[in-house]
This record gives sequence, C-alpha cells and structure tokens, in this order.
Amino acid sequence: MKRRAFLAASVPALLAACGADNNWAPDDRVRAARYVSPEPPSVTLLTVIGIPRGDGGHTALLINGSQRVIYDPAGSWMHPNLPERHDVWYGITDEIKNFYIDYHTRSNYWVAEDRLPVTREVADIAIRRVEAQGPANKSFCAIESSRALQGVPGFETAPVAWSPLRLRRWFLAQPGVQTREWRDGDPRLVHSVRIQRKDGSFTGQAGAQPAM
Repeated sequence: MKRRAFLAASVPALLAACGADNNWAPDDRVRAARYVSPEPPSVTLLTVIGIPRGDGGHTALLINGSQRVIYDPAGSWMHPNLPERHDVWYGITDEIKNFYIDYHTRSNYWVAEDRLPVTREVADIAIRRVEAQGPANKSFCAIESSRALQGVPGFETAPVAWSPLRLRRWFLAQPGVQTREWRDGDPRLVHSVRIQRKDGSFTGQAGAQPAM
C-alpha cells in the first residue's frame, strides 16, 4: 500500500499548543468513521514524556469499548479525514493509533502507553464521559482527563492535577495495568499515514513505512 499524504491547513509544532475549540463533526461522519477493535475493552492512558528531564508534555486517553476513540484534550494532533467532537476523535484504527503515537514521539519526547483492561460497560461509560467533557482549554490535558475518569467506575480516585506525570503515577498504581514505551523511530509504529504542512514538510513520518 502506498503512503497517503493528506493536506492540512496547518499542523502546530508544539504538543499542547491548542486551546479550546468547538469542532463538532456531523452525525453521519461520526457513524461512518466508527471502528470496532477486536482487542479486549480497555482504558489506556497515553503520556508524552520529555527527554532527558522526564517532564510531562501531554496526556490523552485511548478508550476501546463499543468503538475505539482518542480523547485528546488541548492537543495539537489532527487528521483532516477523521471526525472530531470537542477533543474526541473517532475512527481510531490500528494505523491511526500508531500515527497518533508516532506524531508525539520525537528526539525529545517519548510516549508511555498504560493500558488497563475493563469491562465493555465500563469502557462505554468512559467514552460517554469524554464525550460530555466539552473542549479543553490550553494546558488542561491532565486536568480534563482526570475529571473524565472520575466519573468512570474504578477510576473515581483519579487525581485532578496539572501534571501528566502525577496522573500517570496514580494510573500505574491500579492493579492490572500493562505498560508499553514508544520511542522515536520505533519499527512497531509502522503506518502509511502522513499529513502535509503548508511548507511542504510532513508530520507523522517518523517510523512510518509503507503498509504491507
């Protein structure tokens, strides 16, 4: 399969540069994008961590229930062909998931993927919670993720704090968490999705290879 290059109006270079937005994709686009993953239901915390200081750069949630979505509060990632409603992105196939992680991994950042298996019912509650959050203000990624989690059974004690690292420490203390680390150029992040900036350069290309 050939790489696909999507032209976007602009793609900010900073990880959490965007403030609140009012993006609201129509129902037909959300329905058409729906992706049901064969993986077991889960709530996954994605934390972008700086190199070498280990500071927290961004927080997002990947939720796999009756469909798979990414809640990316105050994030800068985008995809022109996917529907978004107030920081919730729909149509998260494996390729798009890899693109999202690949976008955030670079020479000065790595991504921690902490996955907690849950029931389908709990995962769907989590999806409804992030859908109800509304758009996040700039730098509120950890706070809004925590607030969403507090309404999900089993996650009620999530700390509301500015620090993505504090939220991650709490998440890691939950029984059954499975962790993976993603670094720049990781061959596991193979995907064919790239988005072209106005200047002709591409984002999402690190580690990207043609899909077989």
